[in-house]
Amino acid sequence: MPTTNSWGNATSILADHAVKEDTAFYRSFTSEDEKAVLTVPQRIQDAWLKNDADTFADVFAENGSLLLQDNQLTSREQIRDFMRAGFQGGLKGAHVYGWPLEVKFLGPNVAIVITEGGIIRAGESEIAPENQIRAVWTVVRGEDGELSLFSHQSSPIKG
Repeated sequence: MPTTNSWGNATSILADHAVKEDTAFYRSFTSEDEKAVLTVPQRIQDAWLKNDADTFADVFAENGSLLLQDNQLTSREQIRDFMRAGFQGGLKGAHVYGWPLEVKFLGPNVAIVITEGGIIRAGESEIAPENQIRAVWTVVRGEDGELSLFSHQSSPIKG
């Protein structure tokens, strides 16, 4: 059985959520704690790939926040409804891909991740320049040890 650490074991966390681990995603962030925190963006990418609004929203804390384009969503249910409409509309068949640029631990139960990547629209094979983003992820660890996304904000790289 894999050794666990204070934030958990990335392989086990992803397996528990039925997400295939992408070990290349970690890049230079290879400590056990960093990899565990980076399971949150991997879970979001997997939900996008499946266009699954429920799984996407369930990554967030109950009072989680998502700032996506001009939309500020402040609860898991708002996020679920927004993504469900998106996956049935303009985001149908789209997925996201990104990679970490930075991982910082702010306290025993809070970490910040900065990623770069973007949306790959249906029928496209790579991120178009106008869809490139940088994102800030606030990952929290609950009393039960579960990692969730408290806040996510993305900004376009090219205006």
